[in-house]
Amino acid sequence: MAARRGDKLSVLLPTYNERDNLPLVVWLLLRTFRDSGIDFEIIVIDDGSPDGTQQVAEQLERIYGPDKILLRPRPEKLGLGTAYIHGMKHATGNFIVIMDADLSHHPKYIPEFLRKQKEGNFDIVSGTRYKGNGGVYGWDLKRKLISRGANFITQVLLRPGASDLTGSFRLYKKEVLEKLMEKCVSKGYVFQMEMIVRARQLGYTIGEVPISFVDRVYGESKLGGNEIVSFLKGLLTLFATT
Repeated sequence: MAARRGDKLSVLLPTYNERDNLPLVVWLLLRTFRDSGIDFEIIVIDDGSPDGTQQVAEQLERIYGPDKILLRPRPEKLGLGTAYIHGMKHATGNFIVIMDADLSHHPKYIPEFLRKQKEGNFDIVSGTRYKGNGGVYGWDLKRKLISRGANFITQVLLRPGASDLTGSFRLYKKEVLEKLMEKCVSKGYVFQMEMIVRARQLGYTIGEVPISFVDRVYGESKLGGNEIVSFLKGLLTLFATT
């Protein structure tokens, strides 16, 4: 599927210790965009990874060109929300895609996101693990229960109008994402949840595309006890303020 003439996608890829995954996800993105005739740029926001991720990104920039791979690093780990804000400053596309760099999100769904966006002129298109033929692969029962439980609680408390509130694979109209970033106060994993809640408050429309989420092959998950506590605190804050 070719994008509309004049459309351009800016993909924001926050990274921390993703040296093994980054070349693969970049190659998959380039193949998807070139096969689909989509104009694009990939913005890598590395937070001072000690494993050499930034050096790998520099090599990819040289291989594919600085017009397609833009490395915009930060000196230290400053949080997911601020990484997107930082990347947005350098984005030139009229659509923004946010996704994980650990191969959990396959770029093959991005043309489907665009197709869905065109169907209803949606402000946001969100990948969902919990609708249609979407699903999660590679997680143990404990993590599946945590994810399902978190999503259920957020649905009950916040009624967001989207089936996957904690997912991080989405397409936004650029001006919509800019407006949402002005409203959002969360900086960590709660950021994804708040974005959808604020979108509902502002009357933005949300389309959904079922996706298969696959657990990372290389590296370790960033989700730990501190992130779970922060999520619960953020959920209660949103419930009290929205």
